Amino acid sequence: MISRASVVIIGGGIVGTSIAFNLAKMGVKDISIFEKSYISSGSTGRCGGGIRQQWTSPMNVRLAMRSVEIFRNFKRDVGMDIEYYQGGYLLLANTDEEVIDFENNVKMQRDEGLDVEILTPRQIVERFPFINVEDVKMGTWCPTDGHANPQIANIAYAFALKRMGVDVNTHTTVEDIYVQNNQIIGVQTSKGYLKTNVVVNAAGGFSREVGVMGGVEIPTHSERHQILVTEGVNHILDPMVISFHNNYYVRQTMHGSLVMGQSDKNPVQGIDLGHTIEFLEEMAPKMVHDFPFMKHLHIVRQWSGAYNVSPDAQPIIGESRDVSRYLFAVGFSGHGFMLAPAVGEAVAEMIVYGSSKTVDISNLSIERFKKKIKRERNVV
Repeated sequence: MISRASVVIIGGGIVGTSIAFNLAKMGVKDISIFEKSYISSGSTGRCGGGIRQQWTSPMNVRLAMRSVEIFRNFKRDVGMDIEYYQGGYLLLANTDEEVIDFENNVKMQRDEGLDVEILTPRQIVERFPFINVEDVKMGTWCPTDGHANPQIANIAYAFALKRMGVDVNTHTTVEDIYVQNNQIIGVQTSKGYLKTNVVVNAAGGFSREVGVMGGVEIPTHSERHQILVTEGVNHILDPMVISFHNNYYVRQTMHGSLVMGQSDKNPVQGIDLGHTIEFLEEMAPKMVHDFPFMKHLHIVRQWSGAYNVSPDAQPIIGESRDVSRYLFAVGFSGHGFMLAPAVGEAVAEMIVYGSSKTVDISNLSIERFKKKIKRERNVV
């Protein structure tokens, strides 16, 4: 560990490593990143791996579209195959209210330049005959959506950081952030003290606690979300499929396994990484109903991860007005992996240039919560 850093990043997940990678690309020296466990041990390593551009918020659409541009060249630019596959996303509308909502979403998404279309139930069956559409009223389809392996992507960034000379510290906890006259002067870690004037909070499920260390109240909390994976089968599922009404998402990995998850009906706030039999009892019947081919599939295992949730289910990205050069990229509400490449670029630009250049993220600042907010609705 070095004794002085130009930038300290707290959190070695996909967001923190993406920020560090982009800073190093821009020529910033003496970057330190701290992860209290191993790389990809937190929410990144526990997520479903989807990469979606179909949102109800224009800001999320823009960030996701930029991330897709970066993901396309990830192997070339970062140096590792992350199993990136543009198999598309199919979103299912199961109610009349969702049909209206989806139609409005598609209009906005097209205005943002996204290639997305509306499908009738008949068109869904023609393209994806393995889906039971008896309860489906409409679908939306974006062929450039897709998925990748989040663990490999996170590790790829970490390996690249080491090649670029970034000070990567795993199994190292940041215990305090020292502030003097509203200026950051250093951080205390489990391995010693480090001088710095710039700190980035990318602590995922622990974002609120890391905010308090620096004297900043961040309106996030964490919730448990559960996932399961099946045995591998022959390839059948190109797209990732989501039903917001039925509360599920599902995709097939490169190895043939099916990964699927849902939100807990009554999520308890906090870092609870346990899992329940109720999750399996809820998931199994609805998945077999909508995907009859799954009837005889065996479940291999289940796990859980922490969704770090903001009040409007959009990320909180920006700099504190109370503590100079204390930045944060938190509250992704389950979508940090898919937005991370663009967010890493934007935060690095904020640090180097004073504002984000490639995608303007100024409306994601913490100050927005002083006004009336509009919630992102396309979340599971």
